[in-house]
Amino acid sequence: MSVIFVLFRRASVQGFLAWTLLAGFAAPNVWAENLVSLLDGVSGFGMDTPGGMGGAVIKVTNTQNDGQGSLRWALNQKGKRLIVFEVGGVIDLAKQSLVIDEPYLTIAGETAPAPGITLIRAGIVIKTHDVRIRHLMVRPGDNNEPARSGWDPDGISVSGAFAHDVHIDHCSISWAVDENLSASGPRDKGHNFTSKRITFSRSIIAEALDAATHKKGKHSKGLLVHDFVQDVAVIGNLFAHNDRRNPYFKGHTSGVVVNNLMYDLGNAAVQVGYIEEEYQQSTFKPKNPRLAVVGNRLIYGLSSYSDLPLVAYQGDIYSLDNQVVNLDGAAMPQLQGHINRLEAPPVWPKNLQAIAVSALQQHVLKSVGARPWDRDPIDRRIIDSVLNGTGTIIDSQDQVGGYPKYPTRYRKLDVPLHNVAAWLSSFENQAGQ
Repeated sequence: MSVIFVLFRRASVQGFLAWTLLAGFAAPNVWAENLVSLLDGVSGFGMDTPGGMGGAVIKVTNTQNDGQGSLRWALNQKGKRLIVFEVGGVIDLAKQSLVIDEPYLTIAGETAPAPGITLIRAGIVIKTHDVRIRHLMVRPGDNNEPARSGWDPDGISVSGAFAHDVHIDHCSISWAVDENLSASGPRDKGHNFTSKRITFSRSIIAEALDAATHKKGKHSKGLLVHDFVQDVAVIGNLFAHNDRRNPYFKGHTSGVVVNNLMYDLGNAAVQVGYIEEEYQQSTFKPKNPRLAVVGNRLIYGLSSYSDLPLVAYQGDIYSLDNQVVNLDGAAMPQLQGHINRLEAPPVWPKNLQAIAVSALQQHVLKSVGARPWDRDPIDRRIIDSVLNGTGTIIDSQDQVGGYPKYPTRYRKLDVPLHNVAAWLSSFENQAGQ
């Protein structure tokens, strides 16, 4: 008999569907048959943060890179704060990443009028705790600089000892030169100095640039969880057209990779393992990552290595209800390398329930990204590539139309004094918002 999970629904205080996890035993197919059919909400690590809810409401009123009314100005305000947008369009960061070092923040990108908020030519760096970012498009690109020139931005990075209880939800991140997403800290100082309790959910993580401006050369990477980072949840995302790190959990890490759809990945999907040489000067000994990989679907594309597994290299892995499909639609091996198979998840968010992989693709493609109710042309093209079996890993944003030049639009917001959460939810799933 194999270890499975019996899950019972209960209501959470936020109004999402939440789930309590209890251990049990049965045949594997029984567990899969009793999964819920809808991805009704996401529960992960650090998601109980209030973010900026209950704090000051700060309005972004222009698409300038700096100055009063800009997003950068709003991020630099002190205290608990909810950032909303009376403007939609493109914010050119001019190679200056947005740095978030003031805690208790919610960025509510869903409040922007069409075409939403797109950040170009840099990304976001989170160095503090209790942060929630949702419904943003982040597209750094190569800044039209020479190959291997050293320009290597992440899309969104969560870094350092103070970076914890962070939720990145319903974002669209593409064209980064280092990683589209990352969670990190110093490699050689242990758990207390790295980021932790992070959830990346329902986002499009796609088209990380390959032979671009990174000084190392080819470097198309999806999501990195660096050494010693603990409790990272990667849930309900679309990974598409990235060569490696989809995601990559390094030494001493822990987390879950649940209900992600992966398409046209190059040489690696879920990578696990440490690099021995990186520990030679460390006081710590290397240690396997510990990971639960449940309900994910990997579909080969034209960029995919011919024997690409779902999970590879070295780690302690619990794996259940995953699929790998090659170009001919045939099933492929799921695990490769020095994988220690676990009989139960090493960690698991207490209110998380996976959906069956057989129901995964339709729900991810419907719900994923910054504006699933009104996608921009870039996200529509990426979604269509999955549906049509097209697309490939790219070296520059210019191969797929270049930086967007969306018109700037304005809309006044009347933010209520009460029931702000319900007011925010009204912006989602409404065409034209």
